[in-house]
This record gives sequence, structure tokens and C-alpha cells, in this order.
Amino acid sequence: MRTTAPALAGLGGIVHGFFGRQGGISRGPFDSLNASVRNGDEAANVASNRQRIVEALGIGGRPIVTGFQVHGTICLPVETPWTSETAPEGDAVVTDRPGAVLGVLTADCAPVLLADPVAGVVAAAHAGWKGALDGIVEATVAGMIARGASAARIVAAVGPCIGPESYEVGPEFEARFVEQRPEWARFFAPGAGDRRQFDLKRFVAERLAGAGVGAVDVLDDDTCADEARYFSFRRATRRHEKRFGLQLSVIALA
Repeated sequence: MRTTAPALAGLGGIVHGFFGRQGGISRGPFDSLNASVRNGDEAANVASNRQRIVEALGIGGRPIVTGFQVHGTICLPVETPWTSETAPEGDAVVTDRPGAVLGVLTADCAPVLLADPVAGVVAAAHAGWKGALDGIVEATVAGMIARGASAARIVAAVGPCIGPESYEVGPEFEARFVEQRPEWARFFAPGAGDRRQFDLKRFVAERLAGAGVGAVDVLDDDTCADEARYFSFRRATRRHEKRFGLQLSVIALA
């Protein structure tokens, strides 16, 4: 199951897709398009699922390159593709070369895909609340600019992630944001009692705009609420399930 962002879909020379959980061969808690072995899925199933993803983009045979994601702010330049087993630590990848498909794995965090079609530079970022707060978006834009991109030309899309109706947090969570900038209180809405509802995707979009990105798409899908289409860490946690799949979002130069 592939979802595209209208702004990115209109760019020549760029292919991308936000893939959910449908259309693969994995079973059980990984049913069916799980793209990671991290939680115990069989490596052969994951390899087949990843191959299906690149084939859906029309560029079968290219390797998918992801970083070893740790909710940090490192953006990795990709010159020669690496394997999942040798991936360096980083929550974003950037390239100006057509040989690799850049990807990020998520299960409620926000996947962000970015492109400057004029410079021929693309990037993918994994933006959970911590990475977004600490600056992964800005690090990714800087990584693109270092390879010839212009922030004003960059088109970005915030893909399917946990929605504010599903993202309940405590007042101490909100305080982390408001301590940095009081105006960020607008990304939190009242919940039950002292709980708050955090709008991750709009916060990420705000960071993109603040970094000077010229156009930003935000997809409305809620990964936690839509079990049929998406894996979700929070949904699994609520059920005390230790194993769950991860979806993959990808972008490449055609």
C-alpha cells in the first residue's frame, strides 16, 4: 500500500512513497509489509517486502538505504549504499546520487521526505518528538544545502504518523516544548484531566517552515488509529504487545 504526497508527486525526476502495512508476505504481528528485522521478523520476509517496495516505485533492483535510527539529529550523506547490518547511526539520509533509495522506518514517528529537483538532491528523515524537538529537520535541510540544494526550492512532505487524537501526553511533556518556545503551546490541545494531545505532524511541519523549506505537504493519516493500514508502536504498547512491524517511507532520484 503506497501513499504519495501531491507536492512531491508533481516533481520531475523524483520518485517517492509512504508505504503502510499492506501488500507484503510477513505474518503474525508483522502482517504484512513489515520492512525491518528489528522486532523479530524473518530476514527473508523483510527482504521480499523491501523488494516489493522498490518495484512499486518502478526502480526495482536499487538498494534501500536507512540509518540506524536512535531519535537523534544526525543526517548521513549517502555516496555508496550500505546494508542494514552496516548502517551507521543517524535519523536522516541525504544524497545527490541516483543509485540508492533513501528510506526511514516508522511506527508512529513522522517520516519526512524532501527533494530539491533543480539541484537533484533528496533526503528522508525520521522525526519522532525528541528528534523533532532537538533539530533533526534542520540538520536534514542543512545536509541538503551542503549538496547544492536551496531551502526555498525544497519540497517536503510529512507522511503518515500518530495523530493528535491518539497522542496523549502529560503536562511534563508539554513543558519540554514550552520551555524552549512558549508559542509551541499551540501544538497541544486539552485532553482528559491534566492530559494533553500533541500534534506531532504539525510541529514537524512548523520546523520545516522555520528551516526555510519552500513547500510542505502534511498527510492526515493517523497510524495509531488506522490498524488496517499502519503499524503503531503506541497501539502495540497499549496492548502490551512486544512485537510489531515497521513501515517504510522512501524517496529517490529517478
